[in-house]
Amino acid sequence: MAACLRFTRRVWKSFLDNKGHDTQCFPNLVVHEASPGVVRASLKIEPYNLNRVGVPHGGLIMSLTDTMGSLAVATQGHWMTGVSTDIGTSFVRPAGKVGDVVHAKAVLTGIGKSGKQLAYTRIDFTNPTGELVAYGYHTKYVGKSSSHAKNVKFSVDGERVMEGEDLDVD
Repeated sequence: MAACLRFTRRVWKSFLDNKGHDTQCFPNLVVHEASPGVVRASLKIEPYNLNRVGVPHGGLIMSLTDTMGSLAVATQGHWMTGVSTDIGTSFVRPAGKVGDVVHAKAVLTGIGKSGKQLAYTRIDFTNPTGELVAYGYHTKYVGKSSSHAKNVKFSVDGERVMEGEDLDVD
């Protein structure tokens, strides 16, 4: 398994271990792929993800926009993924029904260097047939998180850790 995927899964596990919002909303989110700047995940829709009309709640997709944007930042080796400064999601169609799997792809579209302190992400959500159901953006302040002791630097392809500690996820 590539180092970037191991690291991104470890960051996701730390979100769950925190026992906060992510654990309550989508503990069954699965990170499938991660390479520098891109992360793909999926979520099986559960009854507790629905709104009162029986489709996934918009707040679920908004929360996934937040979390997936954070995980996109993690693909650059950031253990702490910063704080939100701007976030938004547009809804195209219902994301499915209970038992369906929503797929998410988050792309880090830009991250500051040399003292610039913002990261920009875009997240696309698709249903089991591959149709776009929603898309979002997430801007994060990453200035203070860019020097965290648990950060790593990956090879260009994300296969190896070049600086920092490379650990496996339990």
